[in-house]
Amino acid sequence: MRQPLKKRVVAEVLGTFFLLAAVVGSGIMAERLANGNIALALLANAVATGAALVALIISFAEVSGAHFNPVVTLSFALRRDLPWNEVPFYWLAQLAGGIGGVMAANVMFGLPAAFLSHHPRTGMAQLFSEFIATLGLLSVILAASRSTIAVVAIAVGAYITSAYWFTASTSFANPAVTIARCLSDTFAGIRPLDAPGFVVAQLAGGIVATVLFQWLMPAREHE
Repeated sequence: MRQPLKKRVVAEVLGTFFLLAAVVGSGIMAERLANGNIALALLANAVATGAALVALIISFAEVSGAHFNPVVTLSFALRRDLPWNEVPFYWLAQLAGGIGGVMAANVMFGLPAAFLSHHPRTGMAQLFSEFIATLGLLSVILAASRSTIAVVAIAVGAYITSAYWFTASTSFANPAVTIARCLSDTFAGIRPLDAPGFVVAQLAGGIVATVLFQWLMPAREHE
């Protein structure tokens, strides 16, 4: 049974909040403990993010669907699994939760609540990486969605953990994550100047995946 919109919005805020707190907080901790070893820092950041995703999807999927990502919400709306008039509420919840999570992570490590990142992430290789990362993420979600929530959670967590390593961009694959990470000049940050290109690439990857899987694995209600 679909939960009331108010509860689903709160779940999206909470889930995205904790996701970004995990992404940025683990990035700061990893950078501080790795003594300059970027590979070790990235490994710690990837594992923490993947584990957080598994926990959060299992926790909130029954309430809101555990999107935590505007591209996922867009995909579900395109597949008519979510009413279009609810999409803006999901997007605002994800953005607010993401920004709140970044600010909380910054404060937990004694940093300003928000300070713009100077971490450059630019170039066609980075943009293509974000297209591939988001294409893969939506493919995993749509393909696994016919199974249990636990299977979806593990699949998404495992994919994101691996995508940190096989993409040049370290797989943001999420416009809310991208925008929120502009507010932390730390290991996980991204320059505001580079964020729009990431968002466009992510939207493109998500739309392509949605169209592909509407043909490959049509939504149940349309079979």
